[in-house]
Parts: sequence; structure tokens; C-alpha cells
Amino acid sequence: MPGDAVRASLRTQRHEEEKIVATTVPPVRVAAVPSAHPYVTAVADPAHVHLLADPPPPGAPAGQWWPPQVLLPTWLEQHAAEFDLVHVHFGIESYRPDELADTVATLRRLGKPLVYTVHDLENPQLSAQEEHRASVAVLAEAADELITLTDTAADEVRAIAHRSPTVIAHPTLLGESPRPMGTAHDLMRVGVHLRDLRPNIDGVGTVATLVRAIADLRAQGARVEGVVRMNERVRDDEAAASIALLTEKCDGVRVERGPRQDDDELSTWLADLDACLLPYRHGTQSGWAELCYDLAVPVIGTRVGHIAAQHPGDFHTFGVGDPLSLARAIVGATDPAWSTPGSRRRAAEVERRRGERLTEWEAVRAAHREVYRRALSAEVAA
Repeated sequence: MPGDAVRASLRTQRHEEEKIVATTVPPVRVAAVPSAHPYVTAVADPAHVHLLADPPPPGAPAGQWWPPQVLLPTWLEQHAAEFDLVHVHFGIESYRPDELADTVATLRRLGKPLVYTVHDLENPQLSAQEEHRASVAVLAEAADELITLTDTAADEVRAIAHRSPTVIAHPTLLGESPRPMGTAHDLMRVGVHLRDLRPNIDGVGTVATLVRAIADLRAQGARVEGVVRMNERVRDDEAAASIALLTEKCDGVRVERGPRQDDDELSTWLADLDACLLPYRHGTQSGWAELCYDLAVPVIGTRVGHIAAQHPGDFHTFGVGDPLSLARAIVGATDPAWSTPGSRRRAAEVERRRGERLTEWEAVRAAHREVYRRALSAEVAA
């Protein structure tokens, strides 16, 4: 199509211009925490940003980046000549607030800027949040530049640090790769993936609510089923056993257990859903909500954190323990014609969003380059 050709031509022209610039301006060397994470690599423009590899923790298996060595004062001092700035994303739960204060003091002494993206105002890996909030405050107050993903999260960060962060949307994590469109099936399918039942997942409460909502919808004649997915290995075996009991004799809700899915397997599983139910009891943002948006799978979730603000037009709310609210959310989420997997309208919506997200992706990378430029300029001025 002419519009697609123009966009492709502009992208090619931009890439060629960036290659010229990249040959004259050295890339910013970023010690990211972590580096090997899909979000972190997505926001880093390889033409202008060089991500240092994650330093392997002593004794850790290959590929494990935590506890992040970049946050250790000794590592910073020994490798100061190798990076221009530190950008913290995840993994701060590995250290106490006073240890992170030492990290900040070391960066200041070395004259290295700190950029902090506040992904987790509440840590999904933890139940108690007091120490995590204290750690967030240490980094948010000290960072040369702050980033959040939504305006509502920015309001909360502003209240903590008394500073205004830069709001940069979560980009697509699928890049330019093809998107699965899903497979048509006889029943409307509502899926919830409990993964390994980490602390912020309310598996029992969510599944109990789903079981009752599906029963109510079926009693009204709806052709609908619920699919509950769990990893083979979970952190809470008691919760997994309770979920099995809840669904054992339930007509219309089934449980799948299997190995942890890789990115392609997860995308295929999600694309087969008419709607995806998020099972979070606490949290801030959701990469799953972003993946569902890319795949044109409507999202149903509780009013936890700032997930609803990521794609509000695609987000439908329910309350755990309130099956009527979930039944209403399922009906509302599956109302758009594009919600049906395997349909032409789903395919058209996925493709429309693909173009939108690729344009946004370029803007997200440009916004991060500008944040780095400001951080480095401020350090030079200081």
C-alpha cells in the first residue's frame, strides 16, 4: 500500500541517517540493571546505545544476572572506565536500602550519572513491600533522571521523590517479527496464566472467581470456557493443589500444566484467547498487558497498580471474589469483533497495531536517547 511504502521509505532513510551519525558520535555505554532483559534491549537503540553485558555473579549458573553486580560499589570502581552511566530497571530487591545508598554515593564520587526507570513501585517478587518502597525512595531521590511508563505512575513517583519523571510508554517487545493471529475454536476462550505462582499472583482467588463466572455465563447460554495455565514447577504447591481441587469437577474450566513457555510459545498461547485474565494481587505495570495489546487480546484485570493506564481502551476490570463483575468484564472484553482468534478482523487489528507500535518503538528509543543526553550533560555541567 502507498502508506506502507512511504513509512518503509522513511524508516530506511532514518536508519541511513542514524548510521552516519553513529560513525561520528560514539554510542553511550550503559551499564543496565539488568542488560539481558527484553524490555531493556527494546528501549536501547543499538545505533546510539551500547549495553554492557551483565556481569556474572560469583557461583551463579550461566545466564543468571542477579544479584546485579553493577550495583556493588566495588564493581563500579573497578569498571568505571567501561561505562558512561548506570540505568537501573529491575533487581533492586537483591540489596538493602542502605546498600543502595552506598551505590548512589559511589556513582557520585565517580562522576557517573544514574538513570532509574521505576517499573515496580510494588515488587511482584515480594509479599512484604516496606523495604522495597524504601529502596525505591533511595534511587528515586538520587537519580539524575527518572522514567515511568504511565502518567498515573508518574504521579505516585512524584509524591515519593518530589520530582517529575519523564513518562515513556512501554514499547512492543515483538519488534518487527510476525504476530500470531490465533486459531478459531467453537467456544469463547478466557485464559489466565498463573506462571510459577510468584507472590503477587492470587491464583486461588482468581480461579475461584473464574469458576463461578464461567458457570453463571454458561447457565445463561453462553458458549464459553476458562483455561488456567500453570508451570510444572511453582513456588506455592499448596496453592496449586487448591486450584486443582477448585477445577477438578468444574464444567467449563480446565487446568493446563507444563514447562515454562518460551516467548514464542507464550505468544501463541495468548493469541488463541478471546480474552486474557490477569491474576495479580499487587504490582505496578504489566509486560503481559503490552504483549496482549500487540496480539489484540483484550485484558481483564483488577485495579492493581497502574496496569489499567497502559492501554485503558483494552482493559476491563473485575473484583476477586465478585464473579458477577468478572462475568460482565468477559462480556465487555469479548464484544469487539476483533477479539475472536483466527478471524479476519483479529488479523486486521493485529496488523494495524503492529504499524502503530513500530512507530511508537522508534519514539521510545529516541526518548531514551534524550534522557541519556540530559543525564550526561548535567554531569558534565556539575
